[in-house]
Amino acid sequence: MQTQLPFFPIETKLINDTVGFREQDGTVYYLHNGNPIYCHSQEDRNGYRFALANLVVNNLCTIGELSSSLGERRKNIERYAKSYRENGTGYFFSRPERRGQCYKMTSSKLAVVQAELDEGLSIYRIALNQEISEAAITYHIKKGNLKKTFIP
Repeated sequence: MQTQLPFFPIETKLINDTVGFREQDGTVYYLHNGNPIYCHSQEDRNGYRFALANLVVNNLCTIGELSSSLGERRKNIERYAKSYRENGTGYFFSRPERRGQCYKMTSSKLAVVQAELDEGLSIYRIALNQEISEAAITYHIKKGNLKKTFIP
């Protein structure tokens, strides 16, 4: 039986003895024994997370090897692998983007708060009624999402 030596292109950065990665024309390629096993564009964060999780779950490399070679925090790689195991591959590509969105002040909550502001209730009273902070209401008033009516 002939042993298969890992042959990698010169610009490949090795993760371990059999797995490496390289960037070419804006695409990152992951190689196993010199053969490409996965690729994604440099800007594709979900593809990156999927590739790292896939490498760990398929036992091609360890979390420590990935962390040291890519400069990624171990906790992040553990989280990616856990998400892969629990939710499968579709999780990385079809999950809703929630970052940067307020989870308490939804559009329906804004409508209710605006109705209470129109009735003349104080910000303090509305915050108690809706179980949100006064600062959240004040923020949305300053941002222009809510209009405070002044009743003489």
